[in-house]
Amino acid sequence: MTSLALPGNAAAHKPAKKPGRVIPGFGISLGFTLFYLALIVLIPLSAVFLNTSTMSWADFWATVTSERVMASYRLSFGASLIAAAINVVFGGIVAWALVRYQFPGKRFIDALVDLPFALPTAVAGITLTALYSHNGWIGQYLDPLGIKVAFSPLGVVVALTFIGLPFVVRTVQPVLEEAERELEEAAASLGAPPLQTFIRVVLPTIVPALLTGFALAFARATGEYGSVIFIAGNLPMVSEITPLLIISKLEQYDYAGATAIAVVMLVFSFILLLAINLLQAWTRKRAGKA
Repeated sequence: MTSLALPGNAAAHKPAKKPGRVIPGFGISLGFTLFYLALIVLIPLSAVFLNTSTMSWADFWATVTSERVMASYRLSFGASLIAAAINVVFGGIVAWALVRYQFPGKRFIDALVDLPFALPTAVAGITLTALYSHNGWIGQYLDPLGIKVAFSPLGVVVALTFIGLPFVVRTVQPVLEEAERELEEAAASLGAPPLQTFIRVVLPTIVPALLTGFALAFARATGEYGSVIFIAGNLPMVSEITPLLIISKLEQYDYAGATAIAVVMLVFSFILLLAINLLQAWTRKRAGKA
């Protein structure tokens, strides 16, 4: 006996129509992404390597390993690492205070965190120099103690810390806002002291964000120029940063030498950022298993 299909049943057995996509498909999106990255990132970076290729290996090695250049590497990367580490600690504290506490002037301080983003770097450098010089508002109290900030490597660390703080705060803040407070309350109800609760419950959730903030602050600090040249003093072998040395070679029309130093900075920065990203991915994977 042949069964008759009812119209309602036929409609019910029709395949569901896939919802329309807001953006184009994978092929178009990937093609546009690669084109945009090539235009904005890969082509300019390729030009740096091409300009360096005009030098012989002996000339390249002699340029990037000269005593003055090596001193600038130590200052730029060393000060950037120190400043990023300082920002991880104090930026995390600032983010914690903004998320977990209510106090007068909270909105003002929250807006103040973004000031290094909006402030021109030259203005920041001039302001910091005026504050920390021997007759500045802060420097006049540090100078009798033998602490010289302006026109010294310490001034470079201060400037890089100033411009890198927002990266850590704005990276950690949303993670703390989305953290489950119930876990902390459960740990407290089981008798865990506040320090143990923070180390065992809170810290594992914000470690990836802290590493991301560290990477962003470090990346910004290594290429910083405007806020550093005023407070550094720019003494060769003492307080001369690598970006300033690159600018000096460009002013002398030594384009190959400038790009050679830039290549070393680029490769070293990429290796450090890659290591930090791998560590961040491993931390997230470990936290997910836990």
